[in-house]
Amino acid sequence: MLVLAHISDLHLDGSARAAERAGRVCDRLRELPGRVDALLVTGDIADHGTEAEYEEAARVLGLRDGDLPFPVLTCPGNHDSRGPYRKALLGRPGPGGPVNSAHVFDDAAVLMCDSSVPGSDDGELDEETHAWIEATLDELDGTLPVLLAFHHPPVALHHPLPDSCRLRDTGRLAGLLARRPEIAGLLTGHAHTPAVTTFAGRPLAVGPAVTWTLRLPWEGDRAADRDAPPGFAFHVLDDAGRLTSHFRVAS
Repeated sequence: MLVLAHISDLHLDGSARAAERAGRVCDRLRELPGRVDALLVTGDIADHGTEAEYEEAARVLGLRDGDLPFPVLTCPGNHDSRGPYRKALLGRPGPGGPVNSAHVFDDAAVLMCDSSVPGSDDGELDEETHAWIEATLDELDGTLPVLLAFHHPPVALHHPLPDSCRLRDTGRLAGLLARRPEIAGLLTGHAHTPAVTTFAGRPLAVGPAVTWTLRLPWEGDRAADRDAPPGFAFHVLDDAGRLTSHFRVAS
């Protein structure tokens, strides 16, 4: 069984508000009486994509000193910038292509995929990323269930703000899922609201945002609820390959 914590959309910008909200969630996770296997951070870690914002993120997430008692797995969102992200957050300057990473646990694997499109708010799993996913799944050889994590949801969530810049070319992703039964589910962020649905017959869980929560159309005209507490999720992938999600707030 794999147990994951999940946060998204920290939008760290050097302000005390953003840092406090991200720190509040990390404190809550740090104080858990039981251990989770990893923390997933599905994009929009920085608000402007600057090195200073990623240096702050590295401090908040304990990436330099191992402050959190579990590994922290990240992927970029549309507010992130690949060069500063690699240099200041990961400490691994590299080429300008997508930032993808695979993480293998005893009972499952998690693929953190880059759906960002430089210069655009839309999302896309590009040719390089699809080839990387296929090659990684070939290496795993169907021996473990796999979760794919990326920023942009591939379905409409019934609010014009996130629905205006969701994942492009979803047919290609659907084809990947059809060929790869070992993919047990999808985890995303971007929408600033916790949501659970399906895509191409697989469970899709959208993590809540740390910075502010999206009001749905029937909840009021103002999209951003900045007073709602920061949210996070727990995902459990059990021995039968079934994904279960739980949502919490750090009040």
